[in-house]
Amino acid sequence: MSVTHGDHHQASAGHAPPAVTQPLDARFTSTTWSTERERGSVALLSAFAWVALHCGRRAARLLLWPTTAYFFLFGGTARRASKAWLNRVLPGPATWRDGLRHVFAFASVTLDRVYFLNAHFDRFDLRVYGAEHCIGHSQATPGIFMLGAHVGSFEATRAIAHQQPGLEVALLMYEENAKMIGRVLQAINPQAAQEIIALGQLDSMLHLRDRLDQGVVVGMLADRTLADDDVLVVNFFGAPVRLPAGPFRLAAILRRPILLMLGLYCGGNRYDVHFEPIHDFSAPAQARIPRAQGVQQAAEQYVARLEHFCRLHPYNWFNFYDFWQQGQSPQTPTP
Repeated sequence: MSVTHGDHHQASAGHAPPAVTQPLDARFTSTTWSTERERGSVALLSAFAWVALHCGRRAARLLLWPTTAYFFLFGGTARRASKAWLNRVLPGPATWRDGLRHVFAFASVTLDRVYFLNAHFDRFDLRVYGAEHCIGHSQATPGIFMLGAHVGSFEATRAIAHQQPGLEVALLMYEENAKMIGRVLQAINPQAAQEIIALGQLDSMLHLRDRLDQGVVVGMLADRTLADDDVLVVNFFGAPVRLPAGPFRLAAILRRPILLMLGLYCGGNRYDVHFEPIHDFSAPAQARIPRAQGVQQAAEQYVARLEHFCRLHPYNWFNFYDFWQQGQSPQTPTP
């Protein structure tokens, strides 16, 4: 494995400009889209996994263009969502070539999940930025939250745990989504060990707190809301969106630091893996700030840095539905 620890030259989350603005569950506001897409993803991953592991990555990547063309031509909803996204993030109007490139990036990352979940890290040029934040926080404060998004490869961030054998990572999600993840792992690698802390059970919070106290890093994706979620309204690329309040509220209640984690696909076999401090609810100064204010600040810092990386890597955005529709008639929660 080729791993480069880069200088973390971007501005830290603590100095991010004000935001101008799952996985938690399978019950997204776009219910039909999510369930259909996940069923398709499992079937696609099963096929990709067989070809990837038996024929090699170069041969498997030959399948990406016909796969990309098929989904681009026949996935009307995803194609329109892709165009709407690219028109927001690119400097000029999106072309059909931009759309193909977007879907191709998604197909590439989908294929590479097979290798990451089978611990074939040596196939990739992994450049890790900010690993010291992850390691330093985990040493100073037992248990931290790492928030990701449907941007790039979540599995590429497993590189940090691979490099630090003593670092335990668990995923936090609702039980229904945990079952879906189980089907994905079964399709890719039945032996892939991944601890999942399921929410929605009577002892969920106690189990989560105990694992955090034991120094476990808990990962969540925090960019999709559920139909019955409490939400936080923030501005993202100039328009309001709703984020699930749960990830930020949990960190505030349990007084833990939050880090952003993103594994960004840069073409070929290269991934840039970023870890950044977002908000530290364990800091003494946080005790003097009302919880609602701290939770809102954390969400705004999260989305500001997410916007920063999306501008640098626009084709890594994998929410292929009308993301901004969630900003209509938002409810205002009480953290």
